[in-house]
Amino acid sequence: MKKKAAIVWIVFIHLLFLNMSAASVQAVKQDFSHLYEVKAGDSLPVIADKYGTTVEELKSTNGLISDSLLVGQRLFVPIMYEVAAGDTLEKIASTYHSTSELIKTTNGLPSADLEIGQILKVPPKKMTMQGQYILMNREEFRDWLFHQVFTRKITLIQQHHTWLPSYKHFYGNNHFSMLKGMETFHMKQMGWQNIAQNITTFPDGRIAVCRPFDIAPDGTIGPTANAVGIAIEHVGNFDLGQDVMTAEHRETIVYLTALLCMKFGLAPSIDTITYHHWWSLKTKQRVLDNAFSYDVKTCPGTNFFGGNTTQNAVQSFYPLVVQKMQEIRASMR
Repeated sequence: MKKKAAIVWIVFIHLLFLNMSAASVQAVKQDFSHLYEVKAGDSLPVIADKYGTTVEELKSTNGLISDSLLVGQRLFVPIMYEVAAGDTLEKIASTYHSTSELIKTTNGLPSADLEIGQILKVPPKKMTMQGQYILMNREEFRDWLFHQVFTRKITLIQQHHTWLPSYKHFYGNNHFSMLKGMETFHMKQMGWQNIAQNITTFPDGRIAVCRPFDIAPDGTIGPTANAVGIAIEHVGNFDLGQDVMTAEHRETIVYLTALLCMKFGLAPSIDTITYHHWWSLKTKQRVLDNAFSYDVKTCPGTNFFGGNTTQNAVQSFYPLVVQKMQEIRASMR
């Protein structure tokens, strides 16, 4: 009976996804003057010169770790804005991806008072970056993700937990040192070329992009899953009796997974959102729930959204992702 219910739910999800219009997926691509869409022949120096900024400013405000651009990619750029009736610094900053203080500093304003007809330069706010790592809140990640263009085919979202480090190793402000520690371990101990995962989530709900999405992840899940996969490491040990997931972390995991499904056109199912537990350590092939405990990891945890089985995912995780996808689409209208 449970298996039949699970099959019905999967079919429901697929039908629901098919009924969601392509227009709703594209709704994030609104035409705002502070967003520039990359065209053939563009380069960062050309765009910087056009908008009176620098290459480094463009990189730091758009979360770029290289100078490469792809046609269709969208970049936040500074604009010149004429103050209208009812405008405030807060309103302008919110509309044009800036901050009140940044606008004041850029324009040498002595106070927050504005005059109708006043011309302001509105620069986009900088992202929090260190080396290859980009640290974001949920909304910043949403904007970053939907502004990117990727060339690698991605059809599988991998869910992992770090196990070690766990919650007790997170101090609230050591995001980058934790990432660097994982990078060092993966390269020196595991022999990989870089940190294994594309994305890391933290107990405070923050999200870090770690490895370029166009580079397949490394890891023991195996090449079949990695070739078309995006690997997410959730900091924590989510086996029963270990870390209790914070509300912020829980919301981020669902929201992040929903965004990735929307970006890559995936309907939540066991074929698109996978748990490391479903892959054999020996053969590197998918075994789902049909394996001895010693042949698979517990990852992403025996208490990850109710458990790490396919039934747990279908009943307790995928419905949350589908609901969040609907909420995000509704907010875009």
